[in-house]
Amino acid sequence: MSIKVAIVGAGSIGFTRNMVRDLLCVPEFRDADIRLTDINRRNLDMVHRLLKHDVGASKLPARITATQNRRAAFKGADYVFSFVRVGGLEAFATDIDVPLRYGVDQCVGDTLAPGGIMYGQRTIPVLLDFCRDIAEVAAPDCLFMNYSNPMAMNTWACAKYGGVKVMGLCHGVIGGHHLIAKVLGLEAGDVDIVCAGINHQTWYVSIRHKGEDLTGKLLAAMEKDPETVRAEKVRIDMLRRFGYFSTESNGHLSEYLPWYRKRLEEIPRWIDLSSWINGETGGYLRVCTEGRTWFEHDFPNWMKEAPRTFRPEDRGHEHGSYIIEGLETGRPYRGHFNVVNRGTITNLPPDCIVEVPGWVDGNGIGIPIVGDLPMGCAAVCMASVSVQRLSVEAAVKGDDQLLRQAFMMDPLTGAVLNPPEIWQLVDDMLIAGEQWLPQYRKAIDEAKRRVKGGKRLPTREFRGAARLVTKSIEEMARDRDTSTRLASASEKAGKDRRMKG
Repeated sequence: MSIKVAIVGAGSIGFTRNMVRDLLCVPEFRDADIRLTDINRRNLDMVHRLLKHDVGASKLPARITATQNRRAAFKGADYVFSFVRVGGLEAFATDIDVPLRYGVDQCVGDTLAPGGIMYGQRTIPVLLDFCRDIAEVAAPDCLFMNYSNPMAMNTWACAKYGGVKVMGLCHGVIGGHHLIAKVLGLEAGDVDIVCAGINHQTWYVSIRHKGEDLTGKLLAAMEKDPETVRAEKVRIDMLRRFGYFSTESNGHLSEYLPWYRKRLEEIPRWIDLSSWINGETGGYLRVCTEGRTWFEHDFPNWMKEAPRTFRPEDRGHEHGSYIIEGLETGRPYRGHFNVVNRGTITNLPPDCIVEVPGWVDGNGIGIPIVGDLPMGCAAVCMASVSVQRLSVEAAVKGDDQLLRQAFMMDPLTGAVLNPPEIWQLVDDMLIAGEQWLPQYRKAIDEAKRRVKGGKRLPTREFRGAARLVTKSIEEMARDRDTSTRLASASEKAGKDRRMKG
């Protein structure tokens, strides 16, 4: 069963190495044809060498190739994965730093808020280029699986305008599932969960153990767990007020809502600096920068380490590998997927992208009807859906009026800034991202004229309410094991510096 799998943005060490491992742990896929492609030659070469090191030592018949010719990688592919971060760390820094001048403080900046909106503007045109190539050269029934954020915006654009089979995949549901089991004193495998909502705002609407619904007992269990109380202040507060737990981390969730990062002096009350994911200003940018720097510096040592093995027990939790296994072997898999709603959640718009339960087997991918979300949960999601819809259309059409309206409707941005400030922020972000936003050429020229000739609203240089300093190589070298682990785990941002089709 020699499947053909293409990975675009394969310079991402964490995602690429884990996906290849999880695929090759399936006995039927040991002769898989895996094609890696990335426009960053150095990153692509390092990851290719590392995978050849792993696979060669295992003596598997799998074929691992690398090319900077994307269409060659896609030719005849049965499955395509996207791990790209368009603009890489350079663009990511503008997503965090420019809004900070206006007092908009983000932890991650890859889903909503100014950073997520602009990330979508860079990424959507590139993903549509991928879709065009898939339609033209891949296998006729090729499935495109997108891991790139902003997940809902990207998947929405590809589903509406890409002309290919597409679904979005995220790890958030899995992480929250394990946290819920931990505070309840149970094993994750013994807790059955159902999540529904939109990506990064998905709600655990059912938590069951041996037939008993534990949803109503979760708040008390979390409030009794000291570590969770310290790290998850926003998530616990949302659980207390809306009745359901959200999939995303404390830091992620805090920036999707209008309440927790609106006053800079109050941000420390809602976050915890023991880990970036609990709400640190620009925390994800910091760890991705450290991870990429460490991987490039320490790469020779990675090549000296014992290669990975590909036994069934070595397998991780990469959704994509289980989806392919279900489709190709018929073995059923149940997970949570990002798909076009089409009435799955009955009180969210039918055209939006929802994250809902699904199953996969030899008959294909099945998505059940969830029904209505709890009314308050649906209201939280609807605020984000409006931003996503405006952002998708703005990115596809290069319409800066829609882009400005997306910023206006964004919960955090609207909580912090007034309309003139938002208009000027959009100008600044368009100019900062000019090299990755060809669809906005006219709008950027107009923004430059305004900046040059008009009276500016005041801004300030500001590092953020809770920002830590990026570690040097010398500091990371003091704990090499931790640095290596974090480089593998957090490396979403070290992908292509530019992806221009």
